[in-house]
Amino acid sequence: MGTPSRGGQPSMSTQTQATPTPVSHGPGRKRSVAELKALVEQANIALADATAEQIATWADETFGKSLVVACSMAGDTVLPHLVSQHAPGVDVLFLNTGYHFAETIGTRDALIDSINANIFDVTPVQTVAEQDAEYGEKLYERNPTLCCQLRKVEPINRELAGYEAWVTGIRREDNANRAHAGVVEWDETHQMVKVNPLAAWSFDDVLEYASIHQVPINLLLTAGYPSIGCEPCTQPVAEGEDPRSGRWAGIAKTECGLHL
Repeated sequence: MGTPSRGGQPSMSTQTQATPTPVSHGPGRKRSVAELKALVEQANIALADATAEQIATWADETFGKSLVVACSMAGDTVLPHLVSQHAPGVDVLFLNTGYHFAETIGTRDALIDSINANIFDVTPVQTVAEQDAEYGEKLYERNPTLCCQLRKVEPINRELAGYEAWVTGIRREDNANRAHAGVVEWDETHQMVKVNPLAAWSFDDVLEYASIHQVPINLLLTAGYPSIGCEPCTQPVAEGEDPRSGRWAGIAKTECGLHL
C-alpha cells in the first residue's frame, strides 16, 4: 500500500491478516482514450518550443488532480519541484522497491520538506522477505526482469490506472531508447498521456536547476552514479561512459520496464 508522506490518507487501513491488493491514489479517469490522444496531438503543436515550466503549466491546467509525477529520487528530484511550482499539491509517486540506496531514501525524506506535493511511497504487494520466500533470494541476480516486474512495473501500473497523465523525468540524452522522446506523448502501455518536460535537458541543466532552487539531490549523482536504481543493480560509471551503463551492468538489460 502506498503511504502518503505529505497530506492525504492511506487508501486502506493496515490489515492484520491477509493484505488486499492496494489501489491507486488517483481520482480515476474521466476522458476517453480518443479524447486523451487528441490532447497529445494538440500539445505536440502548441508546446513544440515550450519551456519545461510552460509544459508543467499546461499539464496542470489540462489534467488537474488527474496528473501525477513519477520520481525515483535519483537524478529527477528537480522534476517534482518544477511541477509543484505550477501544480501545487500534485501527487508524486516514489517506487519504494525495498532495495534502494540509503542515499535515495534520504533524498526522498529531504524532498518531502522542500516542495508542496503529496509524496506517496508506492510499494510492491510482497515485501522483500515474502518475495525471497516465494522466488528464492536475490531474484535480481537470477531473473532481473521478473524482479523489476514485481517490484516496479506492477506497482506503478496499479497507481497510474487512477490518473489520466503522468509526468516523468525522461531526458533524451539518457540513452538511445529515449533519444527521440517528445515532451508530450501517448503512452500505449498505460493508455494515458505521458509528459516529459525535461526531455531536452542535459545532466548539467539538472544540476544547475537544483543549485539555483536548492532542490535536494541524491548525493550519489556526484559520486559517479549519473543513473541510480536499486542498490544491487547499480554500479558507478566511469567518466565518458553511457550514463546508464551502470544499470544492470554485464547483462543485456537497459530498462526496468516502466517506460517500455
